[in-house]
Amino acid sequence: MDLSEAENGSPEGGEEEVDAIIKTCVLGGFSESSETRTLIGSLPEIHEDDRAGEFAVQKFKVIMDRYQDQPHLLDPHLEWVTDMLLNLVRNENSPPSLVHLSFQFLYVICKVRGYKVFMQLLPHEVADVHPVLEMISRQDPTDLKTWETRYMLLLWLSMTCLIPFDLSRLDGHLESEGVRVKEPVMERILAVAKTYLFAMGSPRDAAPVLVSKFMTRPDVKQKHLGCFLDWSLTSISQSSGDSMIEIRKLDGVLQSLAKLFKHGKRDDFLQYAPIVLRNLEQKRLSESSEAMLRKIHIKLIQRLGLTFLKPRLAAWRYERGSRSLAANLSVSHTAATVTPETKTQEQEEDYDIPEEVETVIEHLLIGLKDKETVVRWSAAKGIGRVTGRLPKELADDVVGSVLDCFNFQETDNAWHGGCLALAELGRRGLLLPSRLTDVVPLIMKALTYDEKRGACSVGSNVRDAACYVCWSFSRAYDPKELQPFVTQIASALLITAVFDRNINCRRAASAAFQENVGRQGTFPHGIDIVTAADYFAVGMINNCYLNISVFIAGFPEYTKSMIEHLISRKINHWDGVIRLLATKALHNLTPQAPDYMATTVLPQLLTTAVGVDLHSRHGAILACGEITYALYKVALQSNRTVMDLISPECVDALKNIHNLLHERKQYRGFGGALMRPAICSLIEKLSLSKMPFKNDPIISAWQSLIDDTLKTLHLFSSGVKEDFIVSVVTALSALCEEFYQDQENQADTQIQDVLISQYLEGLMSPQLLTRCGSARALGCLPRFMIHSKLKQIFGGLEQMCAVSQKEGNFTEARRDAVRSVAQVFLKTGVCPDGSPDSVLCSENVVEVFGFLLCSINDYTTDSRGDIGAWVRKAAMTSLQEITLMVSSSAPEILLPNLVKSMMCCLAQQAAQQNDHYRAHAGNIFLHLLHHTEPVVPHIPHKEELLNIFPAETITSLNWNAPSQAFKYITQLLGLPEYQYHTLLGLSVSVGGITESTAHHSSQSLFAFLKGIQKDIDALTQFTQTLLRIFKNNLQNDRVSVPLLMMLSQMLANNVFEILTTQENHQVCVDLLGLCKELRKSRNVAKIRACIYVYCGLIQFEGDVRKKVLSQLLMLLCHTFPIIRKTTSGEMYEMLLTYNDVADPDVLEDVLNLLSDTQWESDLATVRECRNQLCDWLGVPRPRPITKDPDQVS
Repeated sequence: MDLSEAENGSPEGGEEEVDAIIKTCVLGGFSESSETRTLIGSLPEIHEDDRAGEFAVQKFKVIMDRYQDQPHLLDPHLEWVTDMLLNLVRNENSPPSLVHLSFQFLYVICKVRGYKVFMQLLPHEVADVHPVLEMISRQDPTDLKTWETRYMLLLWLSMTCLIPFDLSRLDGHLESEGVRVKEPVMERILAVAKTYLFAMGSPRDAAPVLVSKFMTRPDVKQKHLGCFLDWSLTSISQSSGDSMIEIRKLDGVLQSLAKLFKHGKRDDFLQYAPIVLRNLEQKRLSESSEAMLRKIHIKLIQRLGLTFLKPRLAAWRYERGSRSLAANLSVSHTAATVTPETKTQEQEEDYDIPEEVETVIEHLLIGLKDKETVVRWSAAKGIGRVTGRLPKELADDVVGSVLDCFNFQETDNAWHGGCLALAELGRRGLLLPSRLTDVVPLIMKALTYDEKRGACSVGSNVRDAACYVCWSFSRAYDPKELQPFVTQIASALLITAVFDRNINCRRAASAAFQENVGRQGTFPHGIDIVTAADYFAVGMINNCYLNISVFIAGFPEYTKSMIEHLISRKINHWDGVIRLLATKALHNLTPQAPDYMATTVLPQLLTTAVGVDLHSRHGAILACGEITYALYKVALQSNRTVMDLISPECVDALKNIHNLLHERKQYRGFGGALMRPAICSLIEKLSLSKMPFKNDPIISAWQSLIDDTLKTLHLFSSGVKEDFIVSVVTALSALCEEFYQDQENQADTQIQDVLISQYLEGLMSPQLLTRCGSARALGCLPRFMIHSKLKQIFGGLEQMCAVSQKEGNFTEARRDAVRSVAQVFLKTGVCPDGSPDSVLCSENVVEVFGFLLCSINDYTTDSRGDIGAWVRKAAMTSLQEITLMVSSSAPEILLPNLVKSMMCCLAQQAAQQNDHYRAHAGNIFLHLLHHTEPVVPHIPHKEELLNIFPAETITSLNWNAPSQAFKYITQLLGLPEYQYHTLLGLSVSVGGITESTAHHSSQSLFAFLKGIQKDIDALTQFTQTLLRIFKNNLQNDRVSVPLLMMLSQMLANNVFEILTTQENHQVCVDLLGLCKELRKSRNVAKIRACIYVYCGLIQFEGDVRKKVLSQLLMLLCHTFPIIRKTTSGEMYEMLLTYNDVADPDVLEDVLNLLSDTQWESDLATVRECRNQLCDWLGVPRPRPITKDPDQVS
């Protein structure tokens, strides 16, 4: 994305966000200059420490990587950075570790700036040849740790090859005492190049650069060029390409040849080109399985083709006079074109095109169809380069061959390669305007190319490349050349930008449209559309289909083309999400062309709706319903009916869709999973459109389909069940509202009795989904259908919840039942003196609130976890809705005890450990507390609550964050009415296993306890509440285990220190008694938690201490070895902490026995040690009881 795209912003006030993105991404300069200088200066001190050196390299990478997108900002600083690092390299006293570290820094810079630019900064004087050559000669090509050094030395050696002196003149400097060194510099460099062409890793990529610089020297090419090419071709022919070593060899040699034919003079290499081409053909590299080899093969082939052809600029090419965007915007387009005919040209030379060129072009055309994108892209660039040197007639033949790729018998790879080639040809002026009539229709097809392959589709790369073609055309052609195709291109680009499934294609189309608007200036309403459909706006597919499409369709030039695309390409799309979005988009587009929709589109869809293809049928049925409902809305605005817009034939066809599908048995199997929701959607839309079907047999047929779907939900795959239920329920609601109400706005009693009894019976079904569907169906019934049946409906929902909660199953059905209860009573309303069979009144309000309060304590669990949370969340929401309704209409029936129970339960849920449900409860708690219209009456301690939760906490308090939520919720412990429920919720959080929740909740709890530490009354009340919770949940592992863990933390933090001074304090006695009741438990976590509590209770003085010790000593002989081991460890720590527990004379013996004994051994062995401990600690030995194997002995 370029900067101009970013500056467009989003159409809905996103300018500030875009500015922030631009400021973050666009840098003004190299701001880390001093930091970099310091880092490089520290290298001599840290090079010996591998860890420090690696840290320095990583830090330098972080600095440099910021400039990946703007590497030119480094240019003013590269010289001094390079000099500092090379000084370290050149220093004779620099150890190898420092030299390698310096080359690592150089490589990081080279990677960011690019080797072509960076290598020019490397010194290349005569004096540098020998030192660099010596350094590279000393390197080990197989050393994996120093590859950066070898890579940079090869680039440096490449630059030294540019010296203008004959390399043989350097050999004389190597004479010593009359003995001449045998190997000349030229031979040494050649040997280095050949060695690293076969090396592994990045040095192999630098070796071809060395070859291209070295072999193109005048002195070298005379002596070694032919030999090197022979060696290269021999290496190619002898390499099998089967192993990675052979592939490496081929890659290095092919890269070197490609570089040579690129940088060498044509006259020097022309004689060798046919030989190289023949060898490549014999090798058949285009059939290789390695994409890397196929790519470099295409690259070399195109370089050979350019060698065969004279380097000249085709005089026949199309040239656009002004390519400046600023010039296009300021100068009239009429004078912008300068055609080749008006320029002074040199006459084309008549010369024969070598036969090898045809072979080259054939290979490049094959490369366009390769399965790898990089190969196709290289081939496309080769097509563009070679075509630019051909005569006009031959070039036109090449264009024709490229157009042959656009055949539906070809694969998506061929289409993609063809698009890339066309873009290259157009960009270079080689696609003449006369060819546009052939090219543009093919590009229009490519913009919508999408082929189904198994469970997905291919073609996104084709569409993206087609956008690139349109982008290149905008820069290549004068506006008058593209004028005949503006409507096609603009519509196709906008359709892709708005309706394409792939976000990259939408953004590419948006960018191409924006480029055309700026460069061509002929696209209708271009500026307005670019502003609405910019890079960021098209990123969200829902926004594209439902909002942007409506804006664009507001311009008549694009309306019908967008509708036609949705009808022909999207409602039959393989992705169900796209089909659904397409139908919603058609609903939104209907007001733009209602007559066209009613007379043309709807009849076409009605034919498709009963067709053979499943996806087309599904999309068409959905679209028929959406368009009909949209036409109803249009008619309503002019006080007409939908019948005034839709023909009677269409009405009959809409009515008969269900009958045809039923006759063909298309509601069964996989197709039924799509047809049933689609028909339910059609029923809903036709009912909302007030179609004249009252008392028509089709109504009973629709009702039968709805009822049958509810009963057979379990037969369909799990992925569509939720959509099934939603579609069925909404259809039932609309059907009842429209067709089951008589002229007096009363329900048809016969239908009312049948439906309600049927759905109440469904609540007892053995199938979970049938229960869910029946519960939701009861909740969606209109008010007139509920009238006089409220008691029956509520009783059925309540009974189903009570039975299933007791059995611990059908949790989802209970969730839906709770939601339905709220929906039913919200529809009936409140009347204090009304009938309990028709409204919420004083007679049934207690029962309704009791049901919801019971549901808010649903803690059912299964393999999925705490699934009862679904019911609790639904109950909390329902309580809020009903409470606000009652407070508004009849606050007198809202009893204080109901409000108290509700607020206490919400406080408990707001102290729970699950972030999501805690936030839901907390937000409802604050909403009820601060609600003013109406005010919720009888909230206990409302003034204190308002002080704890001021009005600003509604928006500022993040209940999802434990660090924020528990600071507030623990303050409720100071309010007597809320203490029990808040502490009950907190105990699960403090003693839970979620680390962050346990940390912040315990921190807040201990902060509260610290505040009442010296208040004996408050502390006593707190402990009594704690004991009551423990007693009430003794056998409830969900509460008792975390509660014990919380107790152990409280004892460890000396919360009860003020109580420990009293002998045999009742708190300790009660806690001990409750813990003793758990000794028969088989829950290891619970027993271990008891051990922690026992060790904390030892701080209480009096006889109770001996009882605690007795319990611990009995646990030393527990059935479970893990319990014995845990007890011994905790006792050891306890005796060290409280040194007054044991007699000082035996303390050391006790500790030694606890630590040295293998407590996981057999019981007979450990019992002797345990009895010895009893004697030393003055505790009576426990007597074995053999009746219960789980009883501690």
